Amino acid sequence: MAGLRERQKADRETRILRAAATRFRADGYRAVRIEDLAEAAEVSVGTVYNYYRTKGDILIATVAMEVEEVLAQGAAILDAPPPGVADAILRLIGGYYDHSLEYLSKEMWRTAMALAIEAPDTPNGRRYAALDAALAAQVTDLLLRLQERGEVRAEVDARAVGQVLFNNLNMMFLEFVKDDGMTLQDLHAAVARQTRPVARLIATRTGQGDAP
Repeated sequence: MAGLRERQKADRETRILRAAATRFRADGYRAVRIEDLAEAAEVSVGTVYNYYRTKGDILIATVAMEVEEVLAQGAAILDAPPPGVADAILRLIGGYYDHSLEYLSKEMWRTAMALAIEAPDTPNGRRYAALDAALAAQVTDLLLRLQERGEVRAEVDARAVGQVLFNNLNMMFLEFVKDDGMTLQDLHAAVARQTRPVARLIATRTGQGDAP
């Protein structure tokens, strides 16, 4: 019985988040009311409030849903990274970017970032920071995996370089969501131009791969 209740609870929460993703995209985050989300999710307003206190909580939870799926995709890449340091890094980063608009629009991302920056010590601010930290750790773990495989030079501080790469991909994502005219293709191209020279600097001869 307890298992059934947990599944029902998870199903209701997923419905609320998917309704939020749809309505926030269609009508804009600020225009949507909790009542609208309840109707779209086919639950009562009280049920929504059982899960989330504010609309901001729902938005950050939607970000978490997106990032958790991205981390799962990234874990599969870490299990078997493609050969070549540049190709492996760009495969991981590319997966992050390609999934970024699955549930959120650029406007939703801007709002979520603003919520996290304006109130970093709130539960939402801390949750957003934790999601960022998980992504940064995955980038670092990829470099460590490539180092174990002999593709990243042994003397390279993989943790430091991983943080640098994450900081750059994060800043470029900020530029992407700020500019409604910037496409995912533009973002991929810009980050590839920035990442490949770094990859060449840290790669062994084996890790140079075939990336141009």
